[in-house]
This record gives sequence, structure tokens and C-alpha cells, in this order.
Amino acid sequence: MKMLRRWYDAWRRSRLGTRLALGLGALALVVFAVVGTVMVGIMKGYLNDRLDEQLAKTQISQVPSLRTTHGGKPQQAYGWFSAVFAVQDGDALPQAGGSLPPDTKALEKVAEDATRTEVLRTVYIEDKGTYRVRACPIEPARNIVLVSAAPQADLDRTVSQLIMVEVVAFLLALAVLVIAGRLVLRRGLRPLSDMAGTAHDIASHDLTTNADLPVRAQASGGGAEVEELRTAFNVMLAHLDSSLVARREANERLRRFIADASHELRTPLTSIRGYAELFRYAAANEPAEREAHLAKIREETQRMSVLVDDLLLLARLDAPESEPPLRLVGVDLAELITDAGEAFAAGRPEHPLSIGALPEGVVLQADPVRLRQVLDNLLANAAVHTPPGTAVTLSAAASDSEVVLRVSDAGPGIPPEARERIFDRFYRVDTARTRGNGGTGLGLSVVLSLVSAHGGTIEVESVPGATTFTVRLPRHRS
Repeated sequence: MKMLRRWYDAWRRSRLGTRLALGLGALALVVFAVVGTVMVGIMKGYLNDRLDEQLAKTQISQVPSLRTTHGGKPQQAYGWFSAVFAVQDGDALPQAGGSLPPDTKALEKVAEDATRTEVLRTVYIEDKGTYRVRACPIEPARNIVLVSAAPQADLDRTVSQLIMVEVVAFLLALAVLVIAGRLVLRRGLRPLSDMAGTAHDIASHDLTTNADLPVRAQASGGGAEVEELRTAFNVMLAHLDSSLVARREANERLRRFIADASHELRTPLTSIRGYAELFRYAAANEPAEREAHLAKIREETQRMSVLVDDLLLLARLDAPESEPPLRLVGVDLAELITDAGEAFAAGRPEHPLSIGALPEGVVLQADPVRLRQVLDNLLANAAVHTPPGTAVTLSAAASDSEVVLRVSDAGPGIPPEARERIFDRFYRVDTARTRGNGGTGLGLSVVLSLVSAHGGTIEVESVPGATTFTVRLPRHRS
């Protein structure tokens, strides 16, 4: 049992081409064995039939003469035994003139059974071997029987030679088949070996420093199945490559995000700590000076609270499976835009706002608080990045499938190099101005995330004198 187990383990560890070649050889061996057995059986049957036919012809030619001579001397053939038996009281007695072996018991038994009909039988004669015996009645009335026995040694020798020739021929054919099959299989499996080599190249590639996977399975041939496997293999590698690149970019964004967040939080914390120190030293001084320091502390605290709120919102939007970021209800679009416009006009009187014609009776499935935050951030962005007196326009349009919101301003526009990064977190087109106005660089990032969470898109078009943010939201969420 252990030996079989070791053989089985060795078989499993062997290469696929070797296993296929050996399996093909085993199958061929079974086929050869079946074919050889059938051929030997057919040949042996044919030789037996010829021997029986020869015995029958010899006896038929002798019967007339033996009848006239009343059991005379039968004809002799080389290596054969031939004799006339008289069966009396169930016992066969050989007559003179015949050729008999020393032990006649087997022939006598055949003669005893052939007094009324022909008998054809294979018997074993002591010290002589196997013989094919035919007995036929000569004179049924007197129970006279002719018995002829032909040796089967020549027939067996011919069959043995045939078996030997078949074994040698089949072994040679099997050896050629296994060797040639192994070579053909090795050539046929070469594309698989190439793909294995490609996989080893990828395994040896250090993905911690470079996530690119430049290697691909480049070989050709191998048939439709191998070509399909090669295509799937390359598609998998391309998917892994893109996934690794995306992961690297995500890690880079995460590192940049952490660095920017740390920097943005450190600035108000430093200011708060500085004003707190000043407040401690000025606690016994004039009340007006203390109030000024407290006002600065409150201002920096509020700025830090806005930053933390935006960071928490972005985190929830990035992982919606942990906490649903939106609470969808029916929102009247015209009422929402009107409220956002009135709030902007009251808080930013230096920027005249005009509201275009609003679609009536449009109800949108959205989170009213977050959608209002989108409009507030876009309007605040227009006010922060344009000089006082710049006109701002808020408009909306609706169709059966979507709602389009537009916030436009007549300011200096956005530089082309900044448009690609304007929605990146902590990115500022004008760092000094946005810091002076309390900006964190997260407003447009929050807008993009909220719009995406609603299943919509946002676009920006900007030329000197005209900048438009276009938000498209589906009216019915699936």
C-alpha cells in the first residue's frame, strides 16, 4: 500500500507532458493487448479449423478402402497416429496395422464415443503432448472406428511465434508512440510553459517599489484552447496591472491627503495655542485685548470644525457601506434653489446674484441637506475666487430623465492647468486668497463626492469672463 502511495505521489508530481505521454502509452498498451488477443484468437481458430479439415479429408479418403478390407491398415502421415479400433462391450480394442502411442487410453476413449457418429476432440497423450483427434465409424454394425490424431505442437509453436512477433512489434510501437508523443506534447505544451515563465517573472518582480507589470504572454500557437487561455491570462495581467496602478495612486492620494489634512489641522491648532498663550499673559490686561484674543480663538476653532466636518463627510462618502451618507426624500427643486439663492444674497451682498427661470413642480429624490450643501459650496466658490461686484448666476433645467443645475460667474476664470485638479482634495487655485477667506481646499471635493453619491456628474467650463459649473442629477434613482 505504501509503495502504491509513493508511486501515486510521484505521478502527481511529474510534469503534465510526462503524465499525458504515459497515459497515452497505457491506453495504447490496452489497445495493443486487445488487438493482439483478438488476432491470436482468430489465428488459432483458423489453424484449428485447417487441422480439423485436414483430418476430415484424410479419414474420408480412407473409409471406402477400409470398409472393403474390413479394417485393414490405415494410411500413415508424418507425426500422426492412425489406427482402427473395434469396440466390443464398451471397450475399444486397437486392430493390427495401426500407428499408436505407448499410452492409448485417450484414443480408446474417443473411439468408444464414435461408434455411431463422428467425434472431434483435443486430448492429451502421455509423454506425447496435445493432439487433435478425429474418430469416425467405418462399419457401424460391427462398431469398427477409425481414429486419427494430429499433433498440435506445430500449431502451438506457430501461435507462440505469432505472440512473440506481436509482443515485440507492439513494444516497439509503444516505445515510439510514447517518445514521439512526449515530443509532440512538449511542443504543444510549450505555450503553457511560456505562460508559466511569465508568471514566474511576475512573481520575481518587486511590486512594492514598482507596481507596473510589463511582461505579457507573447507566444503564439497551441490551438484555440491555448489561445483562449493566453488571452484570458493577458487580460488578467492587464487587470492586475491596472488594479496595482490604481492602488498605488490611491495610496499616493491617501498619503497626500493625510499630509494635507495634518497641515491644515496644524495651522489652526498652532494659532489657537498661540492665542491661548497670549490670552494667559493678557488675562490681567485690558478687557478689549482679551476679547480680541478670544475672538481669534473662536475663529480658528470654527475653521477647524469646518475642516473636520468636511473630512468626516468625505470619509463617509468614501465608505458608503459602513454608514449611508445620504437620506433621500422628495425635494422640491425650485424651493431648494430659491433658499440657496436667498442665503447667498444675504451672506455675500457684494456679489449680485441672479436666478434664472426655475422649473415648477419638479420633485427630485435627493438628500436636501447635502444637495443644499452642493449649491452653497459652488456659490461660495464663485464668491471666493472672484472680485467683489462680480455677477453670479444660478439656474436649473429639468427633463424626464435628469435635472441640470448651473452656477456661473463672470470672474477671471480658472487657469487651464488648474481645471484638471480643481476637484482634488486640499487643492487651491489661489492659496493666499482662499486661506484669507477661511477656505480649506475641500469645498469642490465635497461637491464632487456628494454629486457622485447622488448618481450624478459635474463638469466645469471656464474662459476669462465666464466660469460655469454644471451638475447633472438623475430624476429617478435605480
